[in-house]
Amino acid sequence: MTIKELYDAKRMSAQQAVALIPDGAQIAAGLAVSFPPALAAALADRVRAGALRDATLYAMLAPAASAAAILAPDLADRIRRISLFHGGVERANDALSATESDPSSGPLAELLPVPFHQIPRALTEHIGVDSFITTVSPMDANGYFSLGTDTDYALAVARSGTRLVVEVNPAMPYVHGDCLIHVSDVAALVEHHVPLCQTPSLPRNATDDAIGAIIAAMVEDGACLQMGIGAVPDAVCAALMSHRRLGIHTELLSPGLVSLIQAGVVDNSAKSLHPGKSVFTFAMGDQPLYDFLHDNPTLDARPVEYVNAPHVIAQNDAMLSVNATLQLDLSGACNSEFVNGRQYSGTGGQLDFVRGAYASKGGRSIIACHATAAKGTISRIVPWLDGPVTTPRTDTHIIVTEFGSADMKGKSLADRARALIAIAHPAFRDDLERAARERRIL
Repeated sequence: MTIKELYDAKRMSAQQAVALIPDGAQIAAGLAVSFPPALAAALADRVRAGALRDATLYAMLAPAASAAAILAPDLADRIRRISLFHGGVERANDALSATESDPSSGPLAELLPVPFHQIPRALTEHIGVDSFITTVSPMDANGYFSLGTDTDYALAVARSGTRLVVEVNPAMPYVHGDCLIHVSDVAALVEHHVPLCQTPSLPRNATDDAIGAIIAAMVEDGACLQMGIGAVPDAVCAALMSHRRLGIHTELLSPGLVSLIQAGVVDNSAKSLHPGKSVFTFAMGDQPLYDFLHDNPTLDARPVEYVNAPHVIAQNDAMLSVNATLQLDLSGACNSEFVNGRQYSGTGGQLDFVRGAYASKGGRSIIACHATAAKGTISRIVPWLDGPVTTPRTDTHIIVTEFGSADMKGKSLADRARALIAIAHPAFRDDLERAARERRIL
């Protein structure tokens, strides 16, 4: 068969494609932008009709526009849903289940706690995913699809021998790097042309900008950047416009980082690993970001087990990672995923980059947060955490709030407490010092 004949032989409707997935299947879906809407809707119809039983679906940051059908609350007892990182859909469903009359009812989506760089191994080795659905770019002349916005765990799962069902969308950019799959490895393909889901940048406020300015002052020309999700990392990017020769090695390629590339601030000339290339594992944002990704030879998409591996991150000299947290205790431990008694996000790649950046020659890991939450009524720096430890106190390096920065390295517990109290909101400092003395830290 020619490449075109092979493509045509595997092309079918979404309903025909999901019919290939058997009862009891362990199904993984593409992350975020690559979550395939036509396949997800057809899968939901099949489950609702009782034609697919005892299946499990693994997803990460599933967007509402694409995933609402298969993650609908009424299907919770017919297909098991396991989240690798909660997004808005899981949070909304969790809030819904908490209001049910049955107080013993659990969450509609379970969480699998796992560092981002270990997800490929978890899916292929420990879970044994047998079906993978994802969105890809149109095929090139050599028979390859690009995974586009999402190489992350998709490449490892797609190459593991799983049943690979792809949704070919002309809106998905053709991205360069180690992110290609061949039509011969595809079990079925579905053509579906719809706009990609977009995630607008959160509006920044004065507190975000204050934190961004503090962090930007720590960045030297020639540093290599990783930025997390949210208004604070965006504020850091905005404050870096006067810098030069910066590089990028990041899990998420965001509009903020792209703005630095387009302004000439990032040229990757000083990078010790993959010089000249901006390395990332997934991208999420607006249409200009997706346009920038398409056929751009300066970008290098690679799988997350490589990009997020701490020993790989550490090969970038002057690595600087910036991530946000929800809550810090007085020893420097971070809860970055749990709020108000519920799972809010997930483990993600925070600890991957905290460890990798600190191990870099001249590297620094920064955890940033507003000093308060709930319109100033709650301190984010607390005597003890309300949720799980996402980043242990032994790993945290520099903590930044709008009131300054605190370096945790080389400090005793008492010294850490004093440093963190000094960057807490003034309204809570006395209470924090009192709590530290009650806990015999001070």
